[in-house]
Parts: sequence; structure tokens; C-alpha cells
Amino acid sequence: MKKLFKLSAAVMVSAFLTACASTYQTYYADPVPVAEARTWHVSQVQVTVPDALVVSESKDVVPNGDIVWHGDPAGDRKVQVAKVLKDAITRGAAGLHGARNVKILVTLEKFHALSTSAEALQMDNVGVHNINFQIEVVDARTNAVLVKPQEMDASLPALTGAIAARAAQQGNTEKVLIEDHVAATIAGWLGTGPDIRGSFQRIGD
Repeated sequence: MKKLFKLSAAVMVSAFLTACASTYQTYYADPVPVAEARTWHVSQVQVTVPDALVVSESKDVVPNGDIVWHGDPAGDRKVQVAKVLKDAITRGAAGLHGARNVKILVTLEKFHALSTSAEALQMDNVGVHNINFQIEVVDARTNAVLVKPQEMDASLPALTGAIAARAAQQGNTEKVLIEDHVAATIAGWLGTGPDIRGSFQRIGD
């Protein structure tokens, strides 16, 4: 009976996830003109996490929350995801060596990585890291707006099951993969790296 129950639960999870299959993307509308970006040096990255964003510590396969993060030990998830974004964006902007000091201002909208239950799923084509934020560039001295706030979608496929475990053993943890992807997205936006915008099909939330 117990084995049958486990099998039925797995079937129900599979059916639920399959029904949620969607198209996701890495996308921004307007890259920064390369000629302008080359005059900048990013002296500061500020990440704001609004109080209204809801943190979920649920172990459900598809938690209901704006912030779902288990890539760090238990703690203040808002502080943790802000640091992940700041580190990634700082790295993505490291290729700018101009004379004008600028600040990148980021407001988080969604940081929905995998719950522990979702990461454990032994299924193919499952899991999405939804990373959404607004980004703006201002002059570091005068605060004059150089790039008005715009939406940034840096979502990427997640890894699950044995594939996720092997990747983590090789150093490609959930945090590393997200930081690498956000950094590459920012580099593309600033013109210091390839444009990686595109869409993908995935079973996710």
C-alpha cells in the first residue's frame, strides 16, 4: 500500500508539472548603446528587495512566493538573494573601463529558484529559475538618469535530480549557475559580451 501511495503521488506531481509547461525567456527590450556604455565605469551596484515581496520556505514542488531560495544556509533570504544579484551584476559589468563613474540600481521583482522537493525530482526538462528585476543606470556623482528603469528577465533552466547532484559535485551549484547566467545577461545588455536573449520550453511554475 505504501509503495502504491508513493507511486500515485509521483504520478500526480508529474501530471501537475506537465500541465504547467510554459515558455520562459532571458530578455530585455533595449540594450545599452555600446558607445555610451564604454564611457562608463560601474562604481556601485545597489540591489533593493521590496518589503512587499513574499519569501516562501515551503517544501512544495511549486511554492507560492516571490522569493524561493535554498542555495545558502537558512537565514534572511532577502539579504541572500540581494547578494547573489549584486555579485552577478557587478561581475557582468566588470568589462566597462570608462572615465564616467555610474551606479546600477536594481529593484528585485522575483527570485524564484527551486524548492528542495523540486530539485530532488528525477524528471527531464523540469525546473526554472525565475529571475526578474528592474534595472537603471545613474551618474554616480550627480544621480542623473542615464538609463531609465527597464524590465530584465534573466530566467534560466534549472537542474534536478541526479543531474543537479553531479553538477554540484563539479562546483556548478544552483548559486553558481544563477550568478553566471545573470552576469552573462548583464554583459550582453552592456555590450561587453554576447547577446544571450532567447526563450526555452520548460516545465515549471
